[in-house]
Amino acid sequence: MKKYIITGLLVWLPLAITVWVLHSVLGVIDGVFASMLSAWQAVLPTSMAASIERLRHIPGLGVLILVAGMLFTGMFVANIFGQWALQQWDKLMSHIPIVKSIYSSVKQVSDTLFSSSGNAFREAVLVQYPHPGSWTIAFVTGKPSGEVADALGEEHVSLYVPTTPNPTSGFFLMMPRSSVRPLKMSVDAALKHIISMGVVAPEGESLAAVGGANPARNPGG
Repeated sequence: MKKYIITGLLVWLPLAITVWVLHSVLGVIDGVFASMLSAWQAVLPTSMAASIERLRHIPGLGVLILVAGMLFTGMFVANIFGQWALQQWDKLMSHIPIVKSIYSSVKQVSDTLFSSSGNAFREAVLVQYPHPGSWTIAFVTGKPSGEVADALGEEHVSLYVPTTPNPTSGFFLMMPRSSVRPLKMSVDAALKHIISMGVVAPEGESLAAVGGANPARNPGG
């Protein structure tokens, strides 16, 4: 009986967590949409308030408006005028105290992660962390530059080492390229391996086969 209960739990748990996450995300979006409607009701005539109130009870309308807003925003900034308007907006945000620090940092990170021409999270590697002989999977986010690169001397790579089972938090490291072992697995496969705490084995070649060497040996010599 215990075996059947656990088997049933394994069947329903992924679906339950998926529904819970989607419900939470939709709840946040609907909350933002409701706040926008309340702001419109405060400035529009009373005759239009009843019509706006009916929009509040349409399920999923907030998600549709969000998707449409992102679509039209992307189409707008794809032309010359939109690029100019976006530059003016960035200049405005960069001159507001406190806000400029948060906005600039988030923009740099988002541009790096989601840019089609960027190299962030394009490669999974094997590194020794947090001490020699202990191995973990990390993601290459780029290369040190400027004063940091001059101080390091030899070629280094910037790495993000995610934690498990929550990969959204982790550690930023700069390690010599010679100490990093490239992996042939995709970033998605590496993330699944990390989130599952090693339970879900990555597809393809084994880690030991990558580079034709034994991972138990220090690559740095």
